[in-house]
Amino acid sequence: MRLTVVGCSGSYPGPDSPASCYLLEAEHDDGTGSRTWRVLLDLGSGALGALQRYADPLAVDAVLLSHLHADHCLDLAGFYVLRKYHPHGPQPRIPVWGPVGTADRMARAYDLPVDPGMTEEFDFHEWDGPVQVGPFAVEPIAVDHPVPAYGLRVAADGATVGYSGDTGPCAGLDAVAKDADLLLAEASFRSGDANPPRLHLTGTDCGEAAARGRAQRLLLTHVPPWFDPQDALAEARAVYDGPASLARAGQVHDL
Repeated sequence: MRLTVVGCSGSYPGPDSPASCYLLEAEHDDGTGSRTWRVLLDLGSGALGALQRYADPLAVDAVLLSHLHADHCLDLAGFYVLRKYHPHGPQPRIPVWGPVGTADRMARAYDLPVDPGMTEEFDFHEWDGPVQVGPFAVEPIAVDHPVPAYGLRVAADGATVGYSGDTGPCAGLDAVAKDADLLLAEASFRSGDANPPRLHLTGTDCGEAAARGRAQRLLLTHVPPWFDPQDALAEARAVYDGPASLARAGQVHDL
């Protein structure tokens, strides 16, 4: 399994990166021959443009949305346009998983009538337990955020990526981190600041979750452009002894 960081800026696109989007790829034979399967973890503001550096968007097999804030889902509107009006003709529907109300939320984002909205381009599903997409076994885990939100565990080729989505410290985060080969965790806040509760993680929170869960590697992401990401990394390394690094747009991690 391969993880490519398409976008990792927190809350809105930064000067060096779009908002949240991560491309997972793995080989799989579904009975018609072996090929590379591709899923996206989130598709936030600005990510669709950058995605085209790493993969043909028409080769994406599914989109997995952690929650419905704009920096995690809004470029699905552009993806709708690409799939509907592509000169090769309308494209087959692909599945989109997300929280309750995802189809309606995305219709409103593009000022479409809710019926049909984007349902002729995307096959919308609401998180209600584990799902399988080609080689990817996906487990959604509810986490603590002001809107319905999920961390995601994605396993393929004997490896597991745990993705925090956006969350405050909670039992769901610990479940996402448990024995992950790579924990991709958002570090939006700094320790010592007057941070709102039940919203985001600090670098310390990420490091402690990785340590409790015995994650093999920690990759910090979603640092807002107004903060120095090195602060988050220093916090995490102070409490986590494993390899810890910062996500950067264009990074590739082979698991």
